[in-house]
Amino acid sequence: MTAEDGLRYAFTSLRGARLRSGLMLLAMAIGVAAVVVLSGLGEGARRYVVGEFAALGSHLLIVLPGRNETTGGAPPMVSETPRDLTVDDAEALKRNRSVRRVAPVSVGSAVVSHQGLQREVAIMGTTHAMYQVRHFDMSQGGFLPPGDIFHPQPVCVLGAKLRRELFGNEPVLGAYVRIGDRRFRVVGVLREQGQSLGMNTDDLAIIPVTSAQALFNSYSLFRILVEAKSRDAIAPAQRAIVDIIKARHEGEEDVTVITQESMLATFDRILGALTLTVTGIAAISLVVAGVLIMNVMLVAVSQRTAEIGLLKALGAPATTILRLFLTEAALLSLLGAAIGLGVGAASNWVLRLIYPSLPFHAPDWAVAAAVLVALGTGLLFGVLPARRAARLNPVAALARR
Repeated sequence: MTAEDGLRYAFTSLRGARLRSGLMLLAMAIGVAAVVVLSGLGEGARRYVVGEFAALGSHLLIVLPGRNETTGGAPPMVSETPRDLTVDDAEALKRNRSVRRVAPVSVGSAVVSHQGLQREVAIMGTTHAMYQVRHFDMSQGGFLPPGDIFHPQPVCVLGAKLRRELFGNEPVLGAYVRIGDRRFRVVGVLREQGQSLGMNTDDLAIIPVTSAQALFNSYSLFRILVEAKSRDAIAPAQRAIVDIIKARHEGEEDVTVITQESMLATFDRILGALTLTVTGIAAISLVVAGVLIMNVMLVAVSQRTAEIGLLKALGAPATTILRLFLTEAALLSLLGAAIGLGVGAASNWVLRLIYPSLPFHAPDWAVAAAVLVALGTGLLFGVLPARRAARLNPVAALARR
């Protein structure tokens, strides 16, 4: 019997038991679709995080007050707190050759009002350098103007949502808003962006950093964003930042410098492990589908005893019977996998429409693994029914007709 004859025989057998074949196809399709959808979910989350970090800017270092390490020994007799980061610290970092831009950041919340309308929103204090470091997009006007950081102009930039709620359809550039107890002239409006790493830039007001410190009555910085001159300059810049702050803080190394790449690598590892985990959980359904194929094919062997006996009586060897049943199992697995891939791809497409910010795409390795596992489980669990069919005695099988 040729391979073509075997395939034709397998297709005929599957068409002859449509309900049984349909149930096995459904089980395999559900398993493959689950792998595709869940791996697409994990991969979408990973791509989203990568995109968010890319939007922060390139060659970025984040300077935080306090150290992220502990040392051994007895606890201190008195409490120790890290020194505050100041605008002077940020200005000192600009003088290093590995550093291109430095953007100090002060954050808080305050009431923003205009002609009787008011909102309490997040306030960011920074400088003109934040525009290049953070890669902000403007829908109107410009960002904070450059100038003397210690003698700022009373100007501000509004988020898109804040601008709509305070001004509606009125012109906004050049208008004045009151933030806390101070007046600021609006010089720009950010392009609508939404949430970005925990900060909603649409509901934000940006003012000069020293104005924010005076408004909040606090002269410590939330953090300092530093942009290195190149990828190769990131490591030298990181060492220089620690050395400069240490020298300014009386020899105390009390800051943490986080690189953009280290954060991205950490999230990538976490989300990669998450993708593998949910894919593995989904793959269990493929094993369940394989068990169903085995059980249904065992029943099929008992129902097709006379057919198997006739084949053996006509001279078909045991290996041919074995190959015929394994061909049926492989066809069921591949057809079920194809249906599952289609359902999974359609599900990911629907999810992308519902959540456009998350790029739901199953990775190639997950698709290939789903098909291979489906085929492997189908063949593995099809061996027992096939061997049982191959061992039937032709005389006894025909006698049960």
